[in-house]
Amino acid sequence: MKSSWSPKWLVIGSVIKASPDVLQTTSIGKQIIMRIVSLSVVVVIACGPSGTSTSSTTAPESELKILMLATAVERADTALIADLFWPEATYDDFANQLTYQGILEIVGYLTSVHEWGDDIYMNMGRINTGPTMAVGEWVFSAVQNRPMGDQVPFVTGREVVLNGATIIELEGGRIMRAADYVDTAPLTLQLGGSISFPTDGIIEPENVGR
Repeated sequence: MKSSWSPKWLVIGSVIKASPDVLQTTSIGKQIIMRIVSLSVVVVIACGPSGTSTSSTTAPESELKILMLATAVERADTALIADLFWPEATYDDFANQLTYQGILEIVGYLTSVHEWGDDIYMNMGRINTGPTMAVGEWVFSAVQNRPMGDQVPFVTGREVVLNGATIIELEGGRIMRAADYVDTAPLTLQLGGSISFPTDGIIEPENVGR
């Protein structure tokens, strides 16, 4: 099971570099723009008119579900995760282009950050709700006190902070589908790594924001 939000990087000694899978021939900027557009469309749909369906889940319930999801991630609460999702539910990890299906895989994905991180913090900030959907913007932080598998096989002891968004779709009061949108490049830079590009040089932690 791959760690959640763990990007596809190569580790050479103590240096973390972007793998060829990340640097595809298509424009990275174009990919990011397309993801932002896709997320914007989903937000509009989620917050649009609910129609007259009597079987729809109320907006307050969808807000409660996404808050409970953040709590489950922060605490690695497997029982809560199992209660939130339908057995056949799916969870899309767009950062790594992976889809998890079923309670077992979803539990593994949502609790994987605890395999390498301590002091897990997951704060769900602004939330937009619809009759059967919710979109939440969150801040995640953790201290990397254990290796992150083969991708980061050493311990840095550094804190990482990520911003992202999660979408949930409800059926009958439980989550049938969820999706995470997060840029994992800051994680690599915050761990002291660098990102190499074929023509644009190297992005290192001190160059972020310049």
